[in-house]
Amino acid sequence: MNNEEQTKNNDTNHVPLHVGTNHVMQDAVHATGHAIDQTIHAVEDGAKAVGHEALVVKKKAKNFWHMLGPGLTTGASDDDPSGIATYSQTGAQYSFKLIWLSLFTFPLMATVQEMCARIGMITGQGLAANIRQYHSRTAIYICTFLLLAANIFNIGADFGAMTKALQLIFPSFPFGPTVIFFGVSGLLMQIFMSYGRYAKYLKYLALVLFSYVITAFYVNIDWSSVLYYTFVPHFDFSKEQILLVCAILGTTISPYLFFWQTSQEIEEKQLAQGIANGIAPGDVETGAKMPASTAREIKNMRVDIWSGMFISNMAMFFIIAVCSATLFSNGVTNIGTAADAAAALRPFAGEFAYLLFTIGIIGVGLLAVPVLAGSAAYAVSESFGWKFGLNRRLKEAKAFYGIISLAVVVGIGLNFIGLDPIKALIYSAVLNGIVAPVILYFIVRLSSRADVMGNNKNKRLTNVVGWVTVVFMGVTALATIYALFS
Repeated sequence: MNNEEQTKNNDTNHVPLHVGTNHVMQDAVHATGHAIDQTIHAVEDGAKAVGHEALVVKKKAKNFWHMLGPGLTTGASDDDPSGIATYSQTGAQYSFKLIWLSLFTFPLMATVQEMCARIGMITGQGLAANIRQYHSRTAIYICTFLLLAANIFNIGADFGAMTKALQLIFPSFPFGPTVIFFGVSGLLMQIFMSYGRYAKYLKYLALVLFSYVITAFYVNIDWSSVLYYTFVPHFDFSKEQILLVCAILGTTISPYLFFWQTSQEIEEKQLAQGIANGIAPGDVETGAKMPASTAREIKNMRVDIWSGMFISNMAMFFIIAVCSATLFSNGVTNIGTAADAAAALRPFAGEFAYLLFTIGIIGVGLLAVPVLAGSAAYAVSESFGWKFGLNRRLKEAKAFYGIISLAVVVGIGLNFIGLDPIKALIYSAVLNGIVAPVILYFIVRLSSRADVMGNNKNKRLTNVVGWVTVVFMGVTALATIYALFS
């Protein structure tokens, strides 16, 4: 092989270094570009998945909110200013020792309210009308009178507490005109606002209960002690504790809630039927003409009831915790009204917590007073067979709106005769304690009868919880009467 051929072979067998490096760099660039493309696609897919999940969560939250209705407003109205005063006094006087009641009353309260809702949905009649039809007219007349009296005392105490709370924020507001303003404005809304709009107004007001939850995280609370006393009951059987427990039960498992819940389920069905048939809800008759409730409607009702009662008892829990951690810990052991509790919180909990607590009193009062007045009107109207319902216009249900007006006007008047708000609270709590076991007896009996409820009668566990509640409320009522007069 000559030198020329050898040189040619050497050129063929050896690629220059810069040419090989270029190939490697090109491959690396292509690989990097591919990796970047894959990363971008992965991020886009992940973003789509996250976006989809967010939409699903949003849709579920929206559906849950739409399921909430009478149960939410009933539960929230339970924590009215009188109830707030009771829970505040519990925390201030006994620290965390009675906080277990917030856990204990939850299943009892929810079970009873579910029975009431089923009675309304299945029979198409209110609670008083059912008791009048299937049991004793005399019993329902007596219970209705006591309920009306208890609610009027409660309304009067609530008006006073709301006004005092507003004066904490605006001290220049005069007491008398403010009480009248709260009463008259609420009454006009109840009479002249359509039920659909009014129900939405009450529903959004229920959210004010979360102010007490937020307040709890602005004060220093020993959560280990809270958990201990929540799950380990303490009770010393003193006269003071008996009266306070009766007040707690009277404002938690309260007769006005029974009547309101039952009748509100009817109002909701009338509203839905009216919309479906293109007629005014007030023109829909109650009773046998109403369509049967579906399994889905019953299920949604249960979600509504248990959610509402959970929120109600949650508010009770946090009010006791806040007042225990601030008032009891600083030697403030006597609370007269809900406004007194808010004012006492101020130096220990700070301005923001004090403001939240005060707003909660006013907001829940605006929700509770219509429920108190409305429940009395439902009970009286159904007892005497009058036309009733917030779906009806004033001229169609004059007696029903007349009872609402009476309750509100007398409640306003109680604030001008020097009635002690603590006495008003005690009177209403004792009356509720006497009425509640009697009404509960009829509720359990009605909701467990196959001839009344059909396939939607009580299950065995529901019956057990119902009768336990009747016995517990009855014993508490008797103990309270004995403690008062011994």
